Amino acid sequence: KIVREFPEVSYVVTQLGRNDTGSDPWTPSHVESGVGLKPYSQWANGDTKAQFLRKFNARMQQIPGISVGISQPIVDGENDMIGGAHSPLVLRIYGDDLKEMRHIGDQIVDVLKGVRGTADASIFQEPPIPQLAITTDRDAAARYGINVGDISSLIQTAIGGAPITQVYVGDRIYNVTARVSNDVANNLQAVGELPLTSAGGAQVPLKQVAHISMQSGESTISHEQGHRELTIGIENRDRALSEYLADAQKQIDAKIHYDKQVNSLEWAGNFQNEQRAEARLAVVMGMVMVIMAILLFAEFGKLHQAFLVLAVVPLATVGGLISLHLRGETLNIATAVGFIALFGVAVQNGIIMVSNINRVRREGMSLRESVLVGAAERFRPVLMTATVASVGMLPAALATGVGTDVQRGLATVVVGGLPIATLLTLFILPGFYFALERLIQKHQGVPPSVEEI
Repeated sequence: KIVREFPEVSYVVTQLGRNDTGSDPWTPSHVESGVGLKPYSQWANGDTKAQFLRKFNARMQQIPGISVGISQPIVDGENDMIGGAHSPLVLRIYGDDLKEMRHIGDQIVDVLKGVRGTADASIFQEPPIPQLAITTDRDAAARYGINVGDISSLIQTAIGGAPITQVYVGDRIYNVTARVSNDVANNLQAVGELPLTSAGGAQVPLKQVAHISMQSGESTISHEQGHRELTIGIENRDRALSEYLADAQKQIDAKIHYDKQVNSLEWAGNFQNEQRAEARLAVVMGMVMVIMAILLFAEFGKLHQAFLVLAVVPLATVGGLISLHLRGETLNIATAVGFIALFGVAVQNGIIMVSNINRVRREGMSLRESVLVGAAERFRPVLMTATVASVGMLPAALATGVGTDVQRGLATVVVGGLPIATLLTLFILPGFYFALERLIQKHQGVPPSVEEI
């Protein structure tokens, strides 16, 4: 009923239970709800998806007794395989004492909720549930002549429902189990009256040889690499993951105190894939820059001109970073690919500019005239190249539909960065060329011409 309070919601479907593969750490009573949204054009309030999610999450947090995590089924499955929880970022707590681990987890959740960018943080495992605890009194059992194994067999059969025989139906085999009714299993007094037979044949109630109580305990015990672990699922929004992770680690280290010889923390999730991708991307970018320098040197025959063309890369970076800041996008793998495309067009423009200035110089003009004439001749072609590339990527940069997150970041870098990079290349690169060539001439003892003076 609360979900349907939002006019943007089309339907809500409740899923009860857990999957057949047993990979989810849930009890059979676990409930998940899938919510379908109407098309954006039918949203009466005119909110964006991010604004709607903030309102929706705030309203869901007001419902007691549930843990809220807003995601999508396919993303949930991917995050499960990567980090072990329905969230892109998780923090695993390792230890032996489950109560201490949950105590540490609750403290960490409180700290994370105070970190800017935290949309939700909660312990992924189900909370503790009431459990029937039966502890054998070995001294009393010995006095009555009852074996501990008989006590365990009674509990396993009467309450757990152990199989006592098998039934054959065609080629299928079914176990026949016997157990007491739920009225008896849920009543401590009734459980205590379950009979045991002593060595002398006397009937002894279970409560005479065991301590029976109702306690709170973990519904599931998760393990990772053979160690008990508790998982905290974290959802962060409106902040770069790397920046958020560094801030969260800093605050947890400062505010959470525990025995590090007994318990340990480990961060996991999609950021690990991102770190590996960034490391590979850094290696590839370094190799590309070296190869480009070699090819440019082979083209111009002068090392300083090869590096002069490569100087447009930081100029292009400035434009891309400005466009990301204005659009509120983060620096990630998708935008890094956009920077690669941006660098390619910027270097191409630099090659066109330097090559044409060299051509004009070979015709006998002075350095100053060559720079002015060569830059002017290539002004329109370079400007046209940048304009076509920017306009072509504009629809992707303005897209806001489902699944546009990757292409929007990539296109934003190209559309916003290329005009700035092109203007810097058109006006600053010729100036750099003139200053560098004049410095080399001075070093070689070549006097400047009258126009250059």
